[in-house]
Amino acid sequence: MNSTISIGMQDFGKLIRSGAFYVDKTSFIKEWWENQDDVTLVTRPRRFGKTLNLSMVDYFFSNQHADSGKLFENLDIWKEEKYQDLQGTFPVIFVSFAGIKAENYENARDGIIQVLLDLYGKYYFLLQSDRLNEQEREYFTYIRPDMSDAVAAMALHRLAICMYRYYGKKAMILLDEYDTPLIEAYTDGYWDEMITTCRQLFHNTLKENDYLGRAIITGVTKVLKNSLFYDLNNLLVATVTDDI
Repeated sequence: MNSTISIGMQDFGKLIRSGAFYVDKTSFIKEWWENQDDVTLVTRPRRFGKTLNLSMVDYFFSNQHADSGKLFENLDIWKEEKYQDLQGTFPVIFVSFAGIKAENYENARDGIIQVLLDLYGKYYFLLQSDRLNEQEREYFTYIRPDMSDAVAAMALHRLAICMYRYYGKKAMILLDEYDTPLIEAYTDGYWDEMITTCRQLFHNTLKENDYLGRAIITGVTKVLKNSLFYDLNNLLVATVTDDI
């Protein structure tokens, strides 16, 4: 048994390669996949490994990690051949709002915009393909520091469209710490503005999105389906008692 216990390491690949102690949570991959839920919201307290587990899902499914099968060879998920065949075969959009912490709405919005800018920068290579039409290429020109609220709200939706055109598969979307901006907004007094921004973004990304394969969202806040996600009838809420 490995004796080194890493504190705070949130990258699954880095953790496994380091040889540090790891509690095998890969059974979640099988459970989530076989449940076939469109959108899964996982709410757990801080320091419960949400980011590490989302990173695990990313390493398993993302075609950006198609060469990472060896990371899973000694873990539960690798015992079934059909799951070996799934590894590294899907386009995945992995987004984190963990760093969106600001004392006012303007700075918080700027933080969300920066996350979107970085994400589009990561996938800028899509523009080099002739699989995108002219309108889809223009999506990338809309993503600027001065983009409007409407453009920002559609950014993940439109990126999913481009990834579908490029890869021929609907994208998985992994959104970590969806509620960090909302917690900060509630504390610092700009809740109304932030809830409107997040509701529009999540609605366009998770509800009105024919190019979404499946999604996992993590956070610390227990929510009612009639609040932020009031119109997501495709949402499964998994609480702290679930084994992830």
